[in-house]
Amino acid sequence: MSSLEKINVDIFEDAKAGSLAVAKLIASAIREKQLAGKPMVLGLATGSSPKYLYAELVRMHREENLSFRNVVSFNLDEYYPISKTAVQSYHHFMQVQLFSQVDMDPANIHIPDGEVAKDDIKAACIAYEKKIEKAGGIDLQILGIGNNGHIGFNEPGSGIYSKTRLVNLSDSTRMANAHEFSSIAHMPRLAITMGISTILKAKKIVVLAWGAGKATAVKKAVEDDDTEMLPASLLQNHDDVSFVIDNGAAAELTRIKSPWLTGECEWTPRLVKKAVVGLALQLGKTVLSLTNKDYTDNGLGELLVEKGDAYEINLQVYYLLRDTITGWPGGKPGVSVPSHPERSTPYPKRVIIFSPHPDDDIISMGGTFQRLHDQGHDVHVAYQTSGNIAVTDEFVTRFLDFAVGFNDIAGIGSSIPGEIFSQTKKFIADKRNAHQMDSVTIRNIKGLIRRCEARATCNYVGIKPDNIHFQNLPFYETGTIEKNPLGEEDVLLTMELLRKVQPQQVYCAGDFADPHGTHLVCFNAVLTALQRIKAEGDEWINDCWLWLYKGAWQEWDIRDIEMAIPMSPAQVVRKRFGIFIHQSQKDAVPFQGSDDREFWQRAEERNAATAQLYADLGLTRYAAMEAFVRWLF
Repeated sequence: MSSLEKINVDIFEDAKAGSLAVAKLIASAIREKQLAGKPMVLGLATGSSPKYLYAELVRMHREENLSFRNVVSFNLDEYYPISKTAVQSYHHFMQVQLFSQVDMDPANIHIPDGEVAKDDIKAACIAYEKKIEKAGGIDLQILGIGNNGHIGFNEPGSGIYSKTRLVNLSDSTRMANAHEFSSIAHMPRLAITMGISTILKAKKIVVLAWGAGKATAVKKAVEDDDTEMLPASLLQNHDDVSFVIDNGAAAELTRIKSPWLTGECEWTPRLVKKAVVGLALQLGKTVLSLTNKDYTDNGLGELLVEKGDAYEINLQVYYLLRDTITGWPGGKPGVSVPSHPERSTPYPKRVIIFSPHPDDDIISMGGTFQRLHDQGHDVHVAYQTSGNIAVTDEFVTRFLDFAVGFNDIAGIGSSIPGEIFSQTKKFIADKRNAHQMDSVTIRNIKGLIRRCEARATCNYVGIKPDNIHFQNLPFYETGTIEKNPLGEEDVLLTMELLRKVQPQQVYCAGDFADPHGTHLVCFNAVLTALQRIKAEGDEWINDCWLWLYKGAWQEWDIRDIEMAIPMSPAQVVRKRFGIFIHQSQKDAVPFQGSDDREFWQRAEERNAATAQLYADLGLTRYAAMEAFVRWLF
């Protein structure tokens, strides 16, 4: 723990490792209470953060005889108004994720009631508080943290003395959770939540936070002064609270981002680059213009002591930045450049671009995609999921209308397409809500729409038909927003493709802030497959490099970028036209997260911003840049 952190923070490699540690803590507390003949009172959270935790508790129940008969639970919150049976309700979430799979007494389960009449809410909230008191108070409270620092549904401005109550949800929270409801219009504006005071009365509190998207909120909560404008920071007023986070959520902590400010550190080239680039950006200077005074005035005097004059350090970092920039993502053939991010041999390379959805390839690395092909490499594209859930019903009817009309014009006869059309149209018209599961036929049609768009994009780039692979990984094919965990078949399908192509380069999505989690599962499918192939001794794997690109939600920190591919204005436009091919994802797209810009706008602004950062640091100014980080496996 850093001296700057006012709350204990435990950092784990990933969400699964952190969740396992918390599950062990909970299991130990439950068993200790059982031995004492007492109930264990748990405060439970919902959302994506505790899913691995609940899955591990279920496993412990099934495989390690962990009983929940003495557990009494109180959930933090619930949307309002909402039916208990609605798939978006937290009643439904808890039943699916935990309660239906363990031996808890239903009488011991308490969740705020989203169906109570509005006039009765105040009384219901008071009764909820009394139930907690009657149970002896909460022994262990599990929390998540929102991007704006909310805990439960206590939004910024919630008072430290607040209790269970009905609250308005902020726009940022509604946008962040809108994917659960298919659109912001279906997302409730109100919720019932435990108050800050209620939470602080728990004997012990554990906050879960996973992914880079939570990094800023975590840093502010544990390092900055406590304030009601960041509700999680009010946890500093509790005697026994811990944040359990992964590496992504730890990224903004001072001990991670600027370890030289928290004590002694080992000045590796990577850390020197990180410190100097950060200093230049902080001061608005180019790297080569930094002075000794800039270093000493900003906590980097130790670097001068160890490495010498600012001029020499500046040059070292400038060259490190310069050497990440290349117009040859597959390596420059016939030239030996030791500092180049990629190998010059073999040439040409066999390349696989793994695309979680049928448009991530062109959105995230479209310029690099096209350049790899234009420079003669054997480029394959693997579309890992069908992406069918992101196609609107209107697009289905539009394409079926075309199919029926085409058959009529061609004189083929439209009886079979007509039947499909009428059945499909009736199903869509009779949908009870936007979250009703589509029929298999509709899901297949939506998947076909996206496959056609993906093929058209590859044709636009020049990719051979045999080099286009639609994996349709099973984890995705649930028909709902909620996906299955990575399964053995997902890994085996990925291994099969890798062994068929035997690539020297693999590109994979490293955007773990994807609000739906698909990118992370797809990354783990590729990583697990590569690791297994390596363990099984395939010789070709020793000459295979894995590069990660970011998706539509964020870019790599410039201090971490290891390969940057510049783009001319003409190449930016060419990439834009490639993105436009995905018409089903243009304009209004369901489940696109909290950013309402179209994907081409996000991509262009992000690529331009990366190029601008390089220019601000004193490097050549380009129109845009796509960035990559190499992942060792």
